Amino acid sequence: MNVSVHQLMAGGFVASTLEVLEQTGMPPDLLLLEITESVFIHDAERVPQVIADLRGSGIGVALDDFGTGYSSLGYLRRFPVDLLKIDQSFVADIGLDPAATTIVQSVISLASGLGLSVIAEGVQTERQRDVLTAMGCQLAQGFLFHPALPARAVAKHLARA
Repeated sequence: MNVSVHQLMAGGFVASTLEVLEQTGMPPDLLLLEITESVFIHDAERVPQVIADLRGSGIGVALDDFGTGYSSLGYLRRFPVDLLKIDQSFVADIGLDPAATTIVQSVISLASGLGLSVIAEGVQTERQRDVLTAMGCQLAQGFLFHPALPARAVAKHLARA
């Protein structure tokens, strides 16, 4: 689930999130909150604590669109997350553009070395999937697997799956 910097920094965000999980009966380890790198420039004191509180409660935190915003490798040390999401702008050209291919391979290697999971966004072709798999990327999302669905159709789709 995508979370804006304003939501994340709002007082009581962690408590409210845990309350919703309790009310719905959803285990915290099934929730993955996606934040962008821009969150890191807002409150360098509070952000690490909010992320630590979320992760300590069993909620996963993913860094979305990695490499496209205010990228700093230092963020990965100061703000520990569980997963890096490789932006679709890099995925679109893997296997075709040497620079994009090198960046994607580097992010996969970096994530692996830090003990993080990595997911490639915007996978639309079998070629992209195959290149990513060969690079060691184990997770991907995109139209190759299924087109986007409206919220009310997700439950029906999952019931059939």
